[in-house]
Amino acid sequence: MRTRRKQPDVPAPDSPWSEIVPGLWMGGHAFAGRAGEPEFAVVRNEFDLVLTLLRLPGHGPDPGVEHHVWPIPDGPLDGTQLAGVIRLARAADDALEDGRRVLVRCYHGYNRSGLVVAHALVLAGHTSDEARFKPRRGCSP
Repeated sequence: MRTRRKQPDVPAPDSPWSEIVPGLWMGGHAFAGRAGEPEFAVVRNEFDLVLTLLRLPGHGPDPGVEHHVWPIPDGPLDGTQLAGVIRLARAADDALEDGRRVLVRCYHGYNRSGLVVAHALVLAGHTSDEARFKPRRGCSP
């Protein structure tokens, strides 16, 4: 299964993750560093729950941080993959209700993580229009 397409026209974000609403963050495994060069986004213990849609070794999180992994492709999804998206969105919504810090991540933090985050926002009571968001890049937890 391909989990990421090569998309040279899609720029890397300028930060490892961005806060969408208080406590809910979206990000990836790579970002453009200060000099514009690619850097790895490694999660340590900044979050209470990390939801990973593309797992790369060495990118965290630290032991003891709750971590759910559900690899999905960067493209059309089948029913099983969509069920995973829904499960992760519910986990994010539940964690937010408990006041926990949540990171949803894929490769760059645009497409797949956005799908899970948008669904979590709808579960939290936001309208579908409100769930279409523009992440605030450059934030830190």
